[in-house]
Amino acid sequence: MKININYRDEADKQEKNEEVIERVCQEAALVYGLGPNAEISILLCHNEYIHELNKQYRDIDRPTDVLSFALNEGEEDGYDGPDTALLGDIVISLDKVQEQADEYGHSFERELAYLTIHGMLHILGYDHMEPDDKAEMRKEEEFILTRLGYVRPGEDL
Repeated sequence: MKININYRDEADKQEKNEEVIERVCQEAALVYGLGPNAEISILLCHNEYIHELNKQYRDIDRPTDVLSFALNEGEEDGYDGPDTALLGDIVISLDKVQEQADEYGHSFERELAYLTIHGMLHILGYDHMEPDDKAEMRKEEEFILTRLGYVRPGEDL
């Protein structure tokens, strides 16, 4: 799987963040059978920019933590198999990563991993609008995070 990581502000570029994102996306590719031609783009930004996007695309006038834009959005099955090249775009607010890591008492890396897999699952067709869907998505998130060792303090691997 090809992962394109971009920054709204190049000053935010950090190798450790890219390593977390790469690990999560590659694990998702392995678990969900995404072929080597699958490609995802991830933009790391701050609250101001993701707020603009959230307002523009979701008509929600506040910053959010992650936005996903699937290229196959609206198609019944989501991901079309290993020959699909472009899956979509994920936008993650670095401000929200830090805020939520502090709020939930875990590391920045764990929160970045969580938001990355959350965004990937949306790209792959998962949603959390209904309680059963939310439970299924949460189970998938924790499955990937646990496989990679991104657990909250006090959680067992």
